[in-house]
Amino acid sequence: MHEKWMEKCFEYAEDALQQGEVPVGCIIVYKNEEIIGKGKNQVNKTKNATRHAEMVAVDDAISHVQKKYDELPEKALRTANIPTVYYGCSNERFGGCGSVLNIHKDERLQQSLGPTLHCIGGQQAHRAVQLLKDFYQQENPNAPIPANRNFLDFDK
Repeated sequence: MHEKWMEKCFEYAEDALQQGEVPVGCIIVYKNEEIIGKGKNQVNKTKNATRHAEMVAVDDAISHVQKKYDELPEKALRTANIPTVYYGCSNERFGGCGSVLNIHKDERLQQSLGPTLHCIGGQQAHRAVQLLKDFYQQENPNAPIPANRNFLDFDK
């Protein structure tokens, strides 16, 4: 089932790339049946460094649930009690789900962040890496200084 959902994530990632954003897409699926949150990177568009795909999707899911139940506190990914995360490729320089940090499963953070997440990476990793390479090969008009396009090694 997760292949079907990964395909939706890639649709959002490809759309983000077309809009000059880092190509990352995210969906939040409730009980393997319904997409309740969706997002793509919007950092460049909004000039807001917090508008990563997963945070946009969490905000969308919160909005979806609030429409049904009137009230829900705002939460970040781990504190939203999302049990499993599937993702395309790791970020070996900045990743928080096992590539650099293990925020998703650090039990010392359970009191402040909630239960640990089960993260499964490498879902269509080659395709995810190619999208990132496509982004970093183009000019980023929002970059404050010319970026060194070889600074990330996505092939690890």
